[in-house]
Amino acid sequence: MFFNVDDDVAGVLLFDAGVALMFIAFSTIADRERLADRILFGSATILSLVLYISWRWLDTLPDLEMTGSSLWAYLYFTFETVSVVYALGSIFILFRVSDWTPEADDAQQQLKAQSTYPAVDVFICTYNEPINILEKSVISAKSMDYPKFTVYVCDDTRRPEIQAYCSQVGVNYITRPDNRHAKAGNLNNALKRTNFADNASDLIMILDADFAPQENFLMRVVGLFRNDEIGLVQTPQFYFNSDPIQHNLGIKSSFVDDQRVFFDTFQPAKDAVGCAFCVGTSFVVRRSLINDMGGFPHEVLSEDMLLTYRLMERGYVTRWLNEKLSVGLSAEGIPEYITQRTRWCLGTIQIGLLKDGPLWRGRFTLTQRLHYIHGLLSWLSKPFILCMLFAPSIYWLFDVTAIQADEIVFMKYGISALFVFWSYSSWISGRRTLPLFTEVTHAITALPVTITLCQAIRKPFGRPFKVTEKGGDRSTIRIHTPTAVFFGLVTLLSAFSVVSTVFMWSSPVEFSARDCMNLIWSAFSMLIAFVSLLVCIELPRFGQEELINVQMQSSLRSAGAICEVHIDALSTAHVLIKNVTLSGAGDEAVSIGGVGWVAIGADPSMPPHCFRILPTSQQHDDILRMLFQKSPDNVAKTGTLSRSIIGLCRRAFVG
Repeated sequence: MFFNVDDDVAGVLLFDAGVALMFIAFSTIADRERLADRILFGSATILSLVLYISWRWLDTLPDLEMTGSSLWAYLYFTFETVSVVYALGSIFILFRVSDWTPEADDAQQQLKAQSTYPAVDVFICTYNEPINILEKSVISAKSMDYPKFTVYVCDDTRRPEIQAYCSQVGVNYITRPDNRHAKAGNLNNALKRTNFADNASDLIMILDADFAPQENFLMRVVGLFRNDEIGLVQTPQFYFNSDPIQHNLGIKSSFVDDQRVFFDTFQPAKDAVGCAFCVGTSFVVRRSLINDMGGFPHEVLSEDMLLTYRLMERGYVTRWLNEKLSVGLSAEGIPEYITQRTRWCLGTIQIGLLKDGPLWRGRFTLTQRLHYIHGLLSWLSKPFILCMLFAPSIYWLFDVTAIQADEIVFMKYGISALFVFWSYSSWISGRRTLPLFTEVTHAITALPVTITLCQAIRKPFGRPFKVTEKGGDRSTIRIHTPTAVFFGLVTLLSAFSVVSTVFMWSSPVEFSARDCMNLIWSAFSMLIAFVSLLVCIELPRFGQEELINVQMQSSLRSAGAICEVHIDALSTAHVLIKNVTLSGAGDEAVSIGGVGWVAIGADPSMPPHCFRILPTSQQHDDILRMLFQKSPDNVAKTGTLSRSIIGLCRRAFVG
């Protein structure tokens, strides 16, 4: 044995509590923007994880034999090691961070001073999105404050109604006879069509159909191209609706969407060493570089990420401008949420398997290759979540333990490392991670991603690109049966294991230390599975238009009388005004700043105080401009554990 602990249970628990309190206290006084603090906190977290995994390797593994207990112990340790290595890599990456806002400020001033604006073509990619989704992108793009740009709607489903809409609002319409190479093919078709235009632009801006750019998007981004090494400028994705986890747990205002850590924390850190990558929408790229490489790459499902690696090979950087310059729709349901992540997983694997990819012969630096491997490890660590969920039940049912160790030593090295990692994660991400809730976000996709990994071993290429469906009717409760059945099984299995062990007539009078550890483990596994099960029961979303938080003073007209009211939220179809009852008078209307008087009426299908509005066509577009000219804050920016727990309890016990 290389690691020994002489303390009893009380002493070890006191040690763990002391470690937790010390790091929580440090997280309150340390500044995550200060390099020294990032290195100090990160190094302490690395030390705790290295001590833990070293103990696991040196002291807990049995002799490797062809027996179930031995193979299970090694399988569990293998995936655990992958997860720890990924965490260690993350901490090293997060030592540094970039901030290009001052550079963007200076570049914007230079643009204005010189009055020479590079031309920009705006490609809005659409496949099957309805007009009420697409219009947000189109109207917002048309309204950008930039003197030299042209908007093109690239419709990959050849819809006459989309062509008619584009003609109505005054933007260009492009389509093609087939859907070859999916989104990349759509972009390449638009590229070829505009290459020969008289006013072919120097730069191309890419938007997905559900993303609305802020009015100053191009003014903030274009000036950065004065640096000849920059091939692409990417901005973060923000969302104006809650994702399925936030929505179905009722924690929209207290827990962030699962992409925030990646966009707000990891990408600026990757950018610090020139390894940030394109994320598919809300970016601008040099046309000349796209033409030089023969068009947008289409060999893999993650064409956006591959675009960055193609630029890297040519010595160009993807610059990450960490500013909120656009908002879009997050995946609205669990099937779409899972589809996105399995596509990203397989696309990442495909990039590595290309002959000229970052794992093989491509012209990449060691740093660039290591950053690719780090991204790959994020997917390869998903099976460990399944191992953790099933490990206690396997112990109770088959008397086979995943960790063959002294429980006191585990409590000292394992539990303390967990507390340190939780504290560090919350601190470095600016409270964008929360214990339990972050674990649930990973658990939701653990099984589908693991299945995707297995499929990739057999057939990594050939899977068609599947567009994330958005904008459908979600007015009723839905249950995603496959995922719900899985987490229901895990919940029942964990519950059965605990109940049969503790309450059966054959239960031992006194439990061993290993039994106690696995009882606690079973309870935690059951909690994660139960919360994940709640996520799979999708609550209704009222109305096809997401209400945007506006908080504005207004006036309400009814039967000739006008009274002051306060508008809490607004869309092109509804308005939320609390403490108001409509009389049904024929002249009822609400005054919306910059829009005018808009007819208002009751809507029984909506929650209380949410009224239907009937804007004219011009008012409709004016409302869109008002809502998205500056990106709205419609969901939580940071997490609050206490409020999230209250929301979860309300969801679990009240509904």
